[in-house]
Amino acid sequence: MGKLDNSILLSIYEKMTRIKMNDERFIAEMNAGRITMPYYSARGQECIPASISVLLNSEDYLVTIYRGIHDMLAKGVPAKLIWAELAGRETGACKGKGGPMHITHPATGCMLTTGIVGAGLPIATGLALSSKMRGDQRVTVTNFGDGASNIGAFHESLNLASVWKLPVIFVCQNNRYAEHTNFAKGTACDSVASRASSYNMPGVQVDGNDPQSVYAAAKTAIERARAGDGPTLIEAMTFRFNGHTMGDAGGYIPEEEYKTAKENDPYPKFRAFLEEASVATAEALNELDEAIALELEEAVKFAYDSPLVNASDVLKDVFA
Repeated sequence: MGKLDNSILLSIYEKMTRIKMNDERFIAEMNAGRITMPYYSARGQECIPASISVLLNSEDYLVTIYRGIHDMLAKGVPAKLIWAELAGRETGACKGKGGPMHITHPATGCMLTTGIVGAGLPIATGLALSSKMRGDQRVTVTNFGDGASNIGAFHESLNLASVWKLPVIFVCQNNRYAEHTNFAKGTACDSVASRASSYNMPGVQVDGNDPQSVYAAAKTAIERARAGDGPTLIEAMTFRFNGHTMGDAGGYIPEEEYKTAKENDPYPKFRAFLEEASVATAEALNELDEAIALELEEAVKFAYDSPLVNASDVLKDVFA
């Protein structure tokens, strides 16, 4: 695939910028003591959801994990609703009661965020089954980490999705560390993508830091799913720049490995590519950055200006 249309490239850049800015601000607000919450930074992994989501519409389903704020922002969940949710405000996406590990926003197709490793895969398979039964042409994208590929639900989900030819794309964002464990120490095979052959579906490993590679793999998978030809497993190789969670300094990551990853930060590399390929000038990109920064400030203000969750609301919206 040659260079993508400029509009697609700029849309990917916009999403990557929104993800990066929000992630850095979440960390800054926590360090300043203004928000207290469990937070799992996806800094370094911006490219994957940004490049996939430009191929989706609001009707398509997203299932993600606790390290999934970047997936939600890319899919279109409004930043102000995420900020309000993380700040425990009534105006949050889940009325301030879900927090960062349990956000949903059906209007943009974000159907589930789960705090349980691997739990999103069977739910995504169920959503895809519903789409096939209704014939609504929706596809479901489910994101997970490399550690989840060793969970039983991974294998069960891929097997059923293939047997029933469901419109689901399994996206492993392989950041090479399952919590604190190096990929090779916990996984017997060389790659997650190689496991797809066991379930008679395409398995593709791509450079998760290259937007055009991720886009190409996702485009093929999504078109295949919409055509009724079944699921695809995509393994996007990437790296997380922060620890597993806030307070984790990442001392288990070899210094040279970390240094190399930082030097290949996909965000500045992609911005440089856009300028060098005459997709946009530095001035145009700066204007886009400023617009997203303004949107972020408005989201933060919206969150802090909103009322905290009232204790009397704890049992509302609970079925049993």
